[in-house]
Amino acid sequence: MLVKHIMSRNVVTVGLDDTLALVKEIFDHSKFHHLLAMEQGELLGVVSDRDLFKALSPNIGTSTETYKDTATLNKRVHQIMSRKPKYLREDATVDAAIAMFTEHPISCIPILSEDDRLVGILSWRDILRSLHSRHSDEES
Repeated sequence: MLVKHIMSRNVVTVGLDDTLALVKEIFDHSKFHHLLAMEQGELLGVVSDRDLFKALSPNIGTSTETYKDTATLNKRVHQIMSRKPKYLREDATVDAAIAMFTEHPISCIPILSEDDRLVGILSWRDILRSLHSRHSDEES
């Protein structure tokens, strides 16, 4: 099976100079766990919800929030993103994706076309969902 058959095509991107306030807003209002950092059509990094949680003050939104806490929202994507992301081509196999997940401490894989355009994103959840669906179909 190829990754293009199970990847998510609905990808949200951010720019390198976008603020963490914007990133937080996106994560707060969507089911995404990863944003891809792009500049001029080139994939440069990945920001996970965990990266955001580590970068922000835990006091944001509480009664003890200070100016210093709020200032963490002004940090930029390039300050917290994972650089040089691992990626696969859309014609890669799911086995190649599984190998990448087991070899590297990553939780998503950006999927690029042959001409380096971003076409999707694959998470380990997408793989599990596909395996579960196939298993359920076989049992029916």
